[in-house]
Amino acid sequence: MTARVLVVDDMPANRKLLDARLSAEYFEVATASDGFEALEVCARAQCDIVLLDVMMPGMDGFEVCRRLKTDPKTHHIPVIIVTALDQPSDRIRGLEAGADDFLTKPVVDVALFARVRSLARLKMLGDELRLRAQTTREIGLSDALMEAVNDPGLGGRVLLVDDRENSWRRISAALASSQTVEVETSPQEALFRAAEGEYDVVVVSLGLEGFDALRLCAQLRSLERTRMTPVVLVAGPDDNARVLRGLEVGVNDYVIRPLDPAELTARIRTQVRRKRYTAQLRSNLQASMELAITDGLTGLHNRRYMEMHLQSLLDQAAARQRPLSTLVVDIDFFKSVNDTHGHDAGDDVLREFSRRLKASVRGIDLACRLGGEEFVVIMPETDGAVAQIVAERIRSKVAEAPFVTSGGRAAIDVTVSVGVASFFGADDASALLKRADLALYRAKASGRNRVVADAA
Repeated sequence: MTARVLVVDDMPANRKLLDARLSAEYFEVATASDGFEALEVCARAQCDIVLLDVMMPGMDGFEVCRRLKTDPKTHHIPVIIVTALDQPSDRIRGLEAGADDFLTKPVVDVALFARVRSLARLKMLGDELRLRAQTTREIGLSDALMEAVNDPGLGGRVLLVDDRENSWRRISAALASSQTVEVETSPQEALFRAAEGEYDVVVVSLGLEGFDALRLCAQLRSLERTRMTPVVLVAGPDDNARVLRGLEVGVNDYVIRPLDPAELTARIRTQVRRKRYTAQLRSNLQASMELAITDGLTGLHNRRYMEMHLQSLLDQAAARQRPLSTLVVDIDFFKSVNDTHGHDAGDDVLREFSRRLKASVRGIDLACRLGGEEFVVIMPETDGAVAQIVAERIRSKVAEAPFVTSGGRAAIDVTVSVGVASFFGADDASALLKRADLALYRAKASGRNRVVADAA
């Protein structure tokens, strides 16, 4: 999945140069000539990351960044300030305005592309949670987004992994006024501490004695309990190649020695806010949405939530001109299961089918129970051809083994029919579902246990 980058600069030559450089690396590029235009593009959800100049007429880049980061609708969009300003005070001002990074021109292409990819990847990981939190707010249950935006990023728990005493003492002292720092000198023990503790940030020294610090970073990303915990590298001035490698394995940010305490503090506060933002969305979804938007039998989202979330995804797909597909899945002859084996067995079939359905789709896909034995899967960033492949995987997964019911006393052969429809930019939610439903009807009419795509 390619990221869409918004380049904001009042100089046409600069916009053209960055457009060419980024396009050559297969990024989608949009441009804006001033801060007001940039805010409008971001408000329409038409970019994944912003490259922002500072010195612009009307509204400088610091103010643009501040407005983006204080608006719940755009708070999640990463911002990299790219400017000719090179004073430490400028960098601190940019970071305190909410920028995710501050790069001074001329910027080395490799470093720029690595940073863009890293931040865009992190942003996309949080998109699903953010969209669902927006739906929560729309149905009036809570306002997780605004609460997260207002967090100052203070008082976080930081695990510092550094085996050189003079180094960890300086870092701890720099962060002491804003964060609670715990030091771990053994990288082998650090992974266990990070997994067991509720840390907001893990800071890792790239110069660990006799241990590859990037391996620790990769391990932190691979563990479920630390996958969303921000990781910050502390690197030497000659460690550029390893820093770039760290960004590839999932490091969130880095600082270069000799450390500027104010810059270190600002970057850690940014990561604490990001961790709390993600945690707030997760907590909000789990606690306040479960009863309202979850089907009690299958654990899938219910029809109410699906209808609201589908429209949000359609709006985003239309704004960004990205594909989206929908599957409508129906369990064949489900009434005969209830009539022959009883409703308890029917419930067992629905639960097992839901488990197999979830195992067949991606985390970003939305699987819902529409009602009875009918289910819907919404697939962002997915065209019709890929959607048919996924639909066939679902059909095959269901048919490959009997469904065990009644506490293991019975096994029932189950098949499903699937209708596929793709978004063409003009549908609303009901029109798209209707096309998928008509495709499902043709699948059932032609013999069931098959996938049929909408012919539009």
